Amino acid sequence: MQPRGERPAGRTQSPEHGSPGPGPEAPPPPPPPQPQPPAPEAERARPRQARPTAPMEGAMQLLSREGHTVSHNSKRHYHDAFVAMSRMRQRGLLCDIVLHVAAKEIRAHKVVLASCSPYFHAMFTNEMSESRQTHVTLHDIDPQALDQLVQFAYTAEIVVGEGNVQVRLPGPSLSFPLPQSLPQLRWAPVPQLLVFPCASPAVPHGPFPCPCSPGSLSLSRVIPQTLLPAASLLQLNGVRDACCKFLLSQLDPSNCLGIRGFADTHSCSDLLKAAHRYVLQHFVDVAKTEEFMLLPLKQVLELVSSDSLNVPSEEDVYRAVLSWVKHDVDARRQHVPRLMKCVRLPLLSRDFLLGHVDAESLVRHHPDCKDLLIEALKFHLLPEQRGVLGTSRTRPRRCEGAGPVLFAVGGGSLFAIHGDCEAYDTRTDRWHVVASMSTRRARVGVSAVGNRLYAVGGYDGTSDLATVESYDPVTNTWQPEVSMGTRRSCLGVAALHGLLYAAGGYDGASCLNSAERYDPLTGTWTSIAAMSTRRRYVRVAMLDGNLYAVGGYDSSSHLATVEKYEPQVNAWTPVASMLSRRSSAGVAVLEGALYVAGGNDGTSCLNSVERYSPKAGAWESVAPMNIRRSTHDLVAMDGWLYAVGGNDGSSSLNSIEKYNPRTNKWVAASCMFTRRSSVGVAVLELLNFPPPSSPTLSVSSTSL
Repeated sequence: MQPRGERPAGRTQSPEHGSPGPGPEAPPPPPPPQPQPPAPEAERARPRQARPTAPMEGAMQLLSREGHTVSHNSKRHYHDAFVAMSRMRQRGLLCDIVLHVAAKEIRAHKVVLASCSPYFHAMFTNEMSESRQTHVTLHDIDPQALDQLVQFAYTAEIVVGEGNVQVRLPGPSLSFPLPQSLPQLRWAPVPQLLVFPCASPAVPHGPFPCPCSPGSLSLSRVIPQTLLPAASLLQLNGVRDACCKFLLSQLDPSNCLGIRGFADTHSCSDLLKAAHRYVLQHFVDVAKTEEFMLLPLKQVLELVSSDSLNVPSEEDVYRAVLSWVKHDVDARRQHVPRLMKCVRLPLLSRDFLLGHVDAESLVRHHPDCKDLLIEALKFHLLPEQRGVLGTSRTRPRRCEGAGPVLFAVGGGSLFAIHGDCEAYDTRTDRWHVVASMSTRRARVGVSAVGNRLYAVGGYDGTSDLATVESYDPVTNTWQPEVSMGTRRSCLGVAALHGLLYAAGGYDGASCLNSAERYDPLTGTWTSIAAMSTRRRYVRVAMLDGNLYAVGGYDSSSHLATVEKYEPQVNAWTPVASMLSRRSSAGVAVLEGALYVAGGNDGTSCLNSVERYSPKAGAWESVAPMNIRRSTHDLVAMDGWLYAVGGNDGSSSLNSIEKYNPRTNKWVAASCMFTRRSSVGVAVLELLNFPPPSSPTLSVSSTSL
């Protein structure tokens, strides 16, 4: 309605009847431009200077072109127009649709709703009855969430955040709290998703601009479990993604199962994958929550059968299964056999199998469980046959998202023997100091079995050692293990089928050809067949289910010979000799080939490298290292070979270089903190590194 005495532009009012009359006459055209006198000759010869233009009001762009035309582009037009429409909606002006949901009425403009929501676009433009109505009732949507989404259609901004969000699990009545004073998530389609803490979280902003975020709309009472389904229904995918990002940022062992179920219910695939991955990565803590205890059997089976489950020990899986069953033992005892098939009993220690599993009444009273226990004990009793007895229950789990970390253990430099250790994370290209061993060790053998690192034998500056200790990356601690039957330094160590092998070395009096095997599941060392040659400064590697003892020193000469150990027959056999004599060389396996780098041939340190193909039964030379190295170690990681530390003939080294088999080139890598010769190196696959209890020294070393 127009105020009295005013007339719309472009219309006249009849004095008698008030009927519209003709509009005002068009203004006369501007006079034609007057011709200008011709410029003097000198003036015409002078180049024309661009006339400066005065700044225009607002965000305006002026383009001068031939023909004296002007192009105008107001960058604020869209913003100002939607601000005006939002104010009109608040005043109820020109609204042509009223949405009824529960007891709430929401006025809006159809064109605005249809322009941003495919749901409303289909409702108002297709041959639906709602397209001709001014009042529409909506069901199965939260009134407050709808109100805020309608407001979003006008403002293009929304804040997702709540001091006490509760997401309901499907099925049992269960909810989880999110932490108090959560950050609020402000979403705007341009230019990107923004996350910031609300400065006034206690202020109930209501439908007005948030005082701590000018121009944004606070949803202090609209929470993701109501907003996300509403945004999905209206097909506002940007808001839906913002809700998912908010929930993703709040993942915790106490709520990840609830968020996973919520994401599954509302087909949020990315959130579902992220929440499921979080459950697997934090299973030990998740299994202690009430959410886990209320999971249905199908979901428990899915979790405990996953190869990607992150657990320090299979004992954690066994305990989680028993806790779930005992939460409702009468209804769930029937599921024990199915659950125990998913627990990898052969990977449990013998003491745990006999002291806990066999003693558990829920397990021993089921014949199927007894068969699983016998299978596990047979796996323990026949270690040499583990390659043949392997099943899905003997395969170690590997957590999704874990990355390789290289550990440099012990070594020596300038008459000093090291007990300290450091580790290199390829994901950050940084070295970190980790816990020191309880004993200083140089000429040590190092290898990884499962998720633990073993330091075997070595020399402490006084005597050759038979002691062994293992490193737990979760607790960042070393602990003693059962000692070998023989003192060994300068030995070769490798892992095969979950067993740790130690071969050759020096016992303080003579070179050794004996070998022994350690089983972490039983905590025992067992002698195996001796090598045909005494080898000191020997290296051992595993390839195609066999062990290879490469080179070394027999007290009289440096060796080029190589022999292979087959665990099924407990015998060593010779294979083709290397192209060069080598002791104290680095040995590793990469892409089905056995590499030997550097070492000492009796006259000097070497930088030459060669590799052995089991199929061809022959050695061939590859690109040499950039630095001569002996008493170093070689390890394969991420498709590269890493040569770590050692001695160049005059001093100990902290330098690292790596070999790319695709380009046949060596390049420098980040250096260690400490110079280390006679060092031991191995790789662990870790999810979280460095551990929280590791020392804070973690600066990146300079590459040489």
